[in-house]
Amino acid sequence: MIYLNAMMYEIFEAGEGEYTEKKSRFIGCVVSIKSEEEALRFIEAKKKQYHDARHNCSAYIVADADGQTMSKFSDDGEPSGTAGRPMLEVLEGAGLVNAVCVVTRYFGGVLLGTGGLVRAYTESAKRAVAAARLVERRQGLPLSVRTDYNGYGRIEYLLRESNVPIIDTRYEADVVIECIVPVKEAKRLESRIVEATSGTAEMVFREETGFGVADDGTVIFF
Repeated sequence: MIYLNAMMYEIFEAGEGEYTEKKSRFIGCVVSIKSEEEALRFIEAKKKQYHDARHNCSAYIVADADGQTMSKFSDDGEPSGTAGRPMLEVLEGAGLVNAVCVVTRYFGGVLLGTGGLVRAYTESAKRAVAAARLVERRQGLPLSVRTDYNGYGRIEYLLRESNVPIIDTRYEADVVIECIVPVKEAKRLESRIVEATSGTAEMVFREETGFGVADDGTVIFF
């Protein structure tokens, strides 16, 4: 069981990777999912896509609303413990949640042995994860701040100094800033904005949600 108070990541863009061992071809793919049902649908889709393959092994981790995770894996006919479990360990080692990995094997005619299978499925899953774009999963409170133009510069400075992602800024009669504040920073930031604007800024916090920031600055909500 994994808990989200550790550093966790979700997939922003899916990844694929291939590995060849003694003429057996392994094709790994890892994608983002929101539920066990989505994971199972993805696994079935891969089995249909690669219907002529010998094995389509899988592993997935899904987070629930309380921040705990459940995980499952399948060796899909490979010797027990040689495929799904090593793949799951790759996902766990990368800190991933809400992710499913499928590794398809086209048999090359040479038996690999248990050690060779573990190595091949592990490497295939690692290559798929390495090809994906990941974002750190955090918990935050969406915040809308309305201020006059005199307070805008001070608030923007505070947000950027606190590494709070700014989602949108609207320039109306007043300035409205939409952002998302990490839960642990919310009270402190609220106090600093009140102090910086002498209490004139209007702040509305909304319901807590999971979010991440991609390397290009895009904010993703989970």
